[in-house]
Formats: sequence, C-alpha cells, structure tokens
Amino acid sequence: MMDIKFKYGLDDKPPWWVASLYGLQWLAVTLPGVLIIGKVVGTFHFSQPAEQIFYLQKIFLITGVSLFFQILYGHRLPLIMGPAAVLLVGIIATRGFELDTIYTAIFVNGLLLAFLSLSGLFGKIRRYFTTTVVAVVLLLIAFTLTPTILDLIIAGGTSPSPISRLIFSFCFIPGIFLVESRLKGVGKAIVVVAAMALGSLLYFFFFNAPATTGTNGHAAWFGWPLGLPMAGFSFDWGVILSFLFCFMALAVNDLGSIQSLKGFFPLDDMGKRTRNGMALTGLSNALSGCLGIIGSVNYSISPGIVLSTGCASRFTLMPTAAALVLFSFSPAAIACMAAIPRLIIGCVLFYILANQVAAGLTVATGGKESFSFRDSLAIGIPVLFGTVLSFLPPQVVADFPDFSRPIIGNGFVMGVLASLLVEHVLLRDKKGD
Repeated sequence: MMDIKFKYGLDDKPPWWVASLYGLQWLAVTLPGVLIIGKVVGTFHFSQPAEQIFYLQKIFLITGVSLFFQILYGHRLPLIMGPAAVLLVGIIATRGFELDTIYTAIFVNGLLLAFLSLSGLFGKIRRYFTTTVVAVVLLLIAFTLTPTILDLIIAGGTSPSPISRLIFSFCFIPGIFLVESRLKGVGKAIVVVAAMALGSLLYFFFFNAPATTGTNGHAAWFGWPLGLPMAGFSFDWGVILSFLFCFMALAVNDLGSIQSLKGFFPLDDMGKRTRNGMALTGLSNALSGCLGIIGSVNYSISPGIVLSTGCASRFTLMPTAAALVLFSFSPAAIACMAAIPRLIIGCVLFYILANQVAAGLTVATGGKESFSFRDSLAIGIPVLFGTVLSFLPPQVVADFPDFSRPIIGNGFVMGVLASLLVEHVLLRDKKGD
C-alpha cells in the first residue's frame, strides 16, 4: 500500500463547504463524459433538439443516482461515473435496428453483469482477458470510433466548409495537447471542460455562428427527466450478443477503475467492494436500458484526482451526485451546457480517444520486461481487422443475414473476437501472459 497522507480519509466527512468545493472539482471532471457521449448518442438517435435534451436529462439523472448508490452501498470509493464509450461503439454499430432492440440488449447485459459480479463467475471469464486482450480492447474503442470523429468534424452543412472545419481542427487539437502538457494536478483533469468552453467561443467567433442551445431559447427551466421511450422490450439475440462483448469490455474497465484505488487505502474488504461496485454498475446499466439511454461505467481517471487534491473522502462526491440530479430537472440548463458545436465535440473526442490509445499501449507494454514481435502482432492483427470493419459501408453491412449483422458489422466485437482467437489459439504464448 502507498504511504500517502490525505487531508481527508476515505470515510471522513469534511465540512459541507469544503465538501462542496471538492464536489465542484469532481463535477468538472464528470461533465465532459456526460455531455460529449450523451450528445453524440442523442444526436445519433433523434433529429429534434428537444428529444436530444430529454435524452441528456435522463443520462444526468441516472449518472447522479448511480453515483450516489456507489458511494454509499457499492464500491464506497471516490470514483466518478459516466457514460461508457464502449457502449457508444455498440450503439453506432447497431444502426438500423429499432431503439427498443438496442436498449433491450443493454438491459439484458446489465442484468447479466450484475449476476456475474455477485456470483463470482466474472472472475472465471476475466482470465481470458489478458493484458494483451485488454490493450486491444482499449485501442479498438478508439479506432472503431474514428468514423464518428470524422463525421463530427466534417459534417454539418456547407457553412463552414469541410476544409475550414479540418483546418480549425488541425489547429485546435494540438492546442489542447499543448495546454494539457503544461498543466498539473486538477488542471489536467479539467482541461476537457476548458477545451469545450474555449473551443465553442472560438468556433462562434471565427465562423460567425450564432450561439444557440438548439432549442430556440424555449427550453423550460424545469422538466421531468423520466420517460419510457420504448414501446416494449424487443429481443434480438444478434444484437444482445453484440452488446455482450461490449459489456465484457465495460466490466474489465469497471474492475480496473475500482482496483486502481486498492493501493491507496488499508482495506480488508476490497473483494466485497469490487463485487458490489460492479453489480451496481450492472444494475445501473439495466435501468439505463429500461429508460432508453446509454449505460455508465466507473472512470479510471479518479485516482489522479485523489492524488492531486489530497482528498480521498468518498463523501465529497455527494455534492457531485446531487448536482447531476438537479441538472437533470432543468432542460434549459442542460441545453446551455450542450450548446457545443459538433466540430468541437469531434476535436475533444479525438483528444479523449488519443489518451485511450496511450492507455492501451501502456497496458500492452507496462507489465512486460520485453515487448516482442509476437506481442506486437497479437495487438496489430485484431486492431487492424476491427478498424477496417468499422469503415464498412452501411449498404455492405445490410447484405449480411439479420442475425449476424450486429456482430459482423461491429468492428469492435469482431476485433475482440479476433484478439481472443489470436491470443489464445493462433499465437498462444505457452509461457503464459
């Protein structure tokens, strides 16, 4: 265990005003994931701004409620939650299917994750996800979302032109990395928030675009965030199987995030905390599926925030959870926060996924004394395979049989399958991982 002196320990309860200040820092770290992934999926599903805002309302609500229960009854650690990028991959890959079918799959797999966590069966599955496979998963999430990044940056009408958008992104993205490299502590954690705010201002200035929330200024200040968009459950076993692989990756991510704080505290019940935390993540995803929204996962950025602030109290996240829930009841507030141009979302998503690539490469090389050509090949084959499939034209994917379409047309799923095949069969390392 690390010998770290914290201002406030895991179970300490700081004064309310201190907790509120720390809560604001956690909120600044949480908002980018909620807004960016939520807006991408909302735009993907709905054409009307009011529907997109309502979608974000539900994400804010479920994220806040899930965070609250995690702090008190789940892993009981200072970990933030937010929409899972790997489920964004699954949702985009199942385009063409009804929303009922997509979110039924999220509901079913959320329940399955909860069952596997509580029963201990996930540990038996986890051994197949070696460091090489985990690295491939992290890389595939980034690479299979490349078409989405291109669409966000280039698409959006004739004004500004696609070439103008590209020039802007070529200048703005390096700027984010330049600023981030010079920041320390909490500054690094909130660089995405700053990039969204400054990027939006620069976009409106350079392209003379009016600042708009997308609701013509008529969004209500209060609006109930609950509603069932689905007519009913719609079971498509091809879609469910496709999301199963996404949930395996989500579970590995969730496990890694919880375990990342293990060395900070003298905890004897870490196994129980992990089971409860992952089970609550599963139940949260099942509830998200019922409400027709993307599910959540614990974010691995949390340990860095704990170290930079010197505060390990889990109760400082209670104001963050409360703020998320309060925001969910205000369409106008969310509309203002979501008034981010598509181009800026694409640039920020590029920055986030570039960090994901770096994390994948770190996982691949960090635990090995030497990185062999076999290791490189075991990563390169499935990543290239999955990336190529993610660029398949929709009309080609549509020619596959209905059952296989959500699997073969999902570059992430096929890449993970290829990774498992390469790692455990074709290039099996007899010396072990």
